Amino acid sequence: MELIDGYPKYMMDSIKLVEENREKNIATDVKALSLEEREKVLRSFHPDYMEGTRREVKLGADKGEVMYNGIVDLIEARPILNPKDVDLSKVDYDIDLLIIGGGGAGSVAALFANESGIKADNMLLVTKLRHGDANSMMAQGGIQAADRAVDSPLIHYLDIYGGGHFTNKKELARALALDAPGIIDWHLKMGVMYDREDNGEFQELSGGGTSRNRMHSAKDYTGMELLRVIRDKMRNIDIPVLEFCPIVELLMDDSGAVSGGVAYNLETREYYVIKAKATILATGGSGRLHLGGYPTTNHYGATGDGLVMAYHCGAHLRDLDTIQIHPTGDAYPEAEVGILSTEKIRGLGAKPLNKDGDPFVFPLEPRDVESAMFIKECEEGRGIVTPTQMPGVWLDSPMIDIIHGEGTIEDKLAGEVRKFKRFGIDMVKNPILVYPTLHYQNGGVENNEKCETAVPGLYAAGEVSGGLHGKNRLMGNSLLDYNVFGRRAGIYAAEYVKDRAVGNLTLSHIDKYNKMLDEAKVDTGKRVGPIILPEYRGQEALARALDIM
Repeated sequence: MELIDGYPKYMMDSIKLVEENREKNIATDVKALSLEEREKVLRSFHPDYMEGTRREVKLGADKGEVMYNGIVDLIEARPILNPKDVDLSKVDYDIDLLIIGGGGAGSVAALFANESGIKADNMLLVTKLRHGDANSMMAQGGIQAADRAVDSPLIHYLDIYGGGHFTNKKELARALALDAPGIIDWHLKMGVMYDREDNGEFQELSGGGTSRNRMHSAKDYTGMELLRVIRDKMRNIDIPVLEFCPIVELLMDDSGAVSGGVAYNLETREYYVIKAKATILATGGSGRLHLGGYPTTNHYGATGDGLVMAYHCGAHLRDLDTIQIHPTGDAYPEAEVGILSTEKIRGLGAKPLNKDGDPFVFPLEPRDVESAMFIKECEEGRGIVTPTQMPGVWLDSPMIDIIHGEGTIEDKLAGEVRKFKRFGIDMVKNPILVYPTLHYQNGGVENNEKCETAVPGLYAAGEVSGGLHGKNRLMGNSLLDYNVFGRRAGIYAAEYVKDRAVGNLTLSHIDKYNKMLDEAKVDTGKRVGPIILPEYRGQEALARALDIM
């Protein structure tokens, strides 16, 4: 197929309409939807409300609760570990603190646990891939913090609570908003390079669903910049890291407390028994389960491991009847389908347009509402369909340079510019095609403001946890989440281990779980959990061009 500036001719014909309307569209403000209008479009077009995407759990601590099918499939699967295969009398690591997950939450927890008294050689961070292979590294747009005179943590709290449809755990939302300015100060002391105005003040942009501009960013590499500094500090104090060794099951002791985990070496295929006084779960999200049948922005290891392991031990899960569908996943070119185009593009002024070049939604609605409006526009026939039948709407990126001055796109969105140029598309010159993509796990393992779960000895921080964001997360609160609650998990876990004596190690909870599966008469088939790595071969492969028109 002949391409013009990276696009087929029929798509370029639509782009001409976008160009003809651009001047008018820049001057036209689309009104934000009312609460009633938001509710209506969500119920009509968001996958959280679609029939067949969710069902009740048949067993365990949350029996009867409704969750997405892919999550229930994990819960109603046979534990991947056979307790008979592990010799618990042979302990490979005997430490104070086990941290499961090598992304932002785990790394921050390690730093603050060390600062709170746990020596580096008395903790261990274990990760299924490499240290830093995580959604934390891939985050682009920014991190929220109310640190200006026109803002306050109270206003930030109200944005969090409203954005989550008033279902958030209030104490968690409060902690996030109050701790945010201190997190930014901590970053600055470590050397994080946030974007600044000419006068030296932070450049703070808007995000969907926020009432103030409080988005701190480092171009569109914010997640990479944060983890660069955090990971380097962790390495400089020699906190041990065990890579390519996923934890496949948590250990408990005879008092009923979580007491470490069983790791599996992906290279040697050996099990390691890790005994620990406290365990911090920081395994991230579940995007690679492709809940709702959507493509995903998530890294390869995001398979919901922490959810199923915590549930085996009796922890509660919450808000897993919702998922975050990000409105601006790439819809074209084919090789980029599902990859994120940061919300910062809309924060800088680019507007979503239909195939006729007309605006149809306020650009900075909360993510679930914005996504539902994109889906509505496509389902009603006003989207563009790619050669592989992927629907999408235009995001008119050239508006940004017109609004802010030539060179703004290449300066503020360097990563995005580079991404599209690989396929002959210049987002400075032409709009980009986007469609909602699975981005974030709104819910997870329920915890409190100390990151404690319902099971003694088990803490949860970051995307694996549930309660903070309610039914929808706002932009910039995920990077803040892992910093605020990674810090709290490290501090409170360090306090907990001072008076903790671990009893006899056991995997008896796995036998009990298998018995519950039998009693619930669950047909597990060949399913096992956790999954560890996603499957993309044969019939298990997800079609890249989804039949969603």
